[in-house]
Amino acid sequence: MKQPIKTTEAIFPMPVLLVSTYNEDGTVDVMNAAWGTMLDRERVALNLTETHKTVENIKRRKGFVVHIADAAHVVEADWFGVVSGHKEKDKFERSGLTATKSALVDAPIINELPIALECEFIEYQNGDTGMGVIGRVLQTSVEADKIKDGKIDIEALRAIAFDPYTHGYYLVSQRVGEAFKDGLKLKK
Repeated sequence: MKQPIKTTEAIFPMPVLLVSTYNEDGTVDVMNAAWGTMLDRERVALNLTETHKTVENIKRRKGFVVHIADAAHVVEADWFGVVSGHKEKDKFERSGLTATKSALVDAPIINELPIALECEFIEYQNGDTGMGVIGRVLQTSVEADKIKDGKIDIEALRAIAFDPYTHGYYLVSQRVGEAFKDGLKLKK
């Protein structure tokens, strides 16, 4: 029998997305954003409040890069979530990671992370039903060693997910079924 629990964030898993932007002085800012998703094949939504330094940067620079965090960088990913860019000016530098300027948007690509979605800012939606930052994905790039048979190799990616119940990070890796195929076994 199910028992009620006290929680406000009960969807598991949640992605660990690292959103990179440039500050007004050209330094790199990165935040950890678990509240993000794809709206469709071309657009992302990041449910972020306007008080975040990253949102200020996105609005100013009109671009950002979304990275999927991996197990090799869990410490850095958590660092970007527990420290504010408003308070810690050398936040990115202290992570030890490096970045390269995107050729498509005014934002940095974190070199060490395996996936980067370069996005142009479309709009900010606020209010009770607003999605926050909406961006158009101009290009997705993946490290070559994370590609198998022309597709992302999820096991090689070693992506991590956030657990809102216990505030843990978990490895996303083992394939257990075939989407759009397994369910057809129940068709008569």
